[in-house]
Amino acid sequence: MASFFSSEKTMTGLAPVLRLASGVKHPSLAEGYIHPDFWSVARLFKSLIPSPGPGGAALCIYHRGKKVVDLWGGTIDAAGTPWSSDTASVSYSTTKGVASTLLHILVDKGLADYDEPVSKHWPEFAHSGKENITIRQIMSHEAGLYDIRGMIDHARRMLDWEYMIRALEAAHPIHEPGKAHGYHGLTYGYLVGEIIQRITGKPFCQVLDEEISQPLQLDGLFVGLPDSHSGRKATLGLAGLHGQRGGADRTRSYLAAASRWLQMIGIPVDLREAERALMPHGIDELDFNSAEFAAACIPSANGIFTARALAGMYAALAGGGALDGVRLMSEKTLHRASTVQNRTLDRVIPFPMHWRLGYHRPFTLGMGTTVRHGIGHFGFGGSGAWADLDRNLSVALTLNSGVGTPFGDLRIVRISTAAARCADRR
Repeated sequence: MASFFSSEKTMTGLAPVLRLASGVKHPSLAEGYIHPDFWSVARLFKSLIPSPGPGGAALCIYHRGKKVVDLWGGTIDAAGTPWSSDTASVSYSTTKGVASTLLHILVDKGLADYDEPVSKHWPEFAHSGKENITIRQIMSHEAGLYDIRGMIDHARRMLDWEYMIRALEAAHPIHEPGKAHGYHGLTYGYLVGEIIQRITGKPFCQVLDEEISQPLQLDGLFVGLPDSHSGRKATLGLAGLHGQRGGADRTRSYLAAASRWLQMIGIPVDLREAERALMPHGIDELDFNSAEFAAACIPSANGIFTARALAGMYAALAGGGALDGVRLMSEKTLHRASTVQNRTLDRVIPFPMHWRLGYHRPFTLGMGTTVRHGIGHFGFGGSGAWADLDRNLSVALTLNSGVGTPFGDLRIVRISTAAARCADRR
């Protein structure tokens, strides 16, 4: 069955759009709205939807403060249930960008500063060589607290917030804080999240709702999914490291072998640092599709988002801190948040991430599409969301099929590239 297209107005009447597959129920087709200037992105998005087979995705893009792409398609489970306009999906490390934005908002309110010690807000943190670690060092991955494998005895501990906070309070930095940087793949969210909770005296999920979701009227930013929204969650098509017994052992063997090979040819990189940061004991026994995992608060890894909500949040950042008259933060704070903190090789991810404060550089293909003043975060499984402060462009992709790397895969990179090209042609 072929899709068809018709000219139409957006629901807000702000821009002309094209509608894809209007009334068509075949799950492999895309539905939604798109501005004609971003037509090439729609064609690429349709190619990302598995056909045949389970799996779906959603894509939303804002340019110059207006929504220009809002697409979805495919299925949310093995039974073939169609992906709908309000489907939300686990987005792994894409969650870190949301958590970081929340802390920046509190800094902008004068409730904290990047260069003050974490222990000012969290006194129990000031042990084991951590008394002088600053919020900036946490957000630029320079605190040396990424060794989750050495902190906890099983990945299921990540479902217990208080246990993780006690573990971080007792932890010793793996290197001198501020002297190197290593991706805090699973510990970052607890560190930033506890700082947020200590500053506000409120649960992380409540602060997220009050400071971002409600002001921007976003439906679909969850870190700790309420039962009332459980029917919206897409089922992950897991493979590899997470959700498959033996996947972690195979990954560890690969990392060890690859490290030996790199060192033999003179590249001093130890990929086993990734094991320490990303593979706590029992990680392949943790069910990322369970209701228990969805309900937990893991601001590094279990955000359940719609592409529409992610793109809306980043559209405010792309627009200098505000969207539709609602200001999340000042331009001064946004400038501080988006300033590159380090450019050298990361100890965990062995290439330069150009860490900003809580964000990494958005990745694209080709010099002409480079995002020079961008902030965002990609995630395991292919999701990602980001803002380009030069182009006033935001992009968000959510999906439930595939694995890739801790920073997504070529799907989000290809979408990002196409979106930047379309924005430039406008």
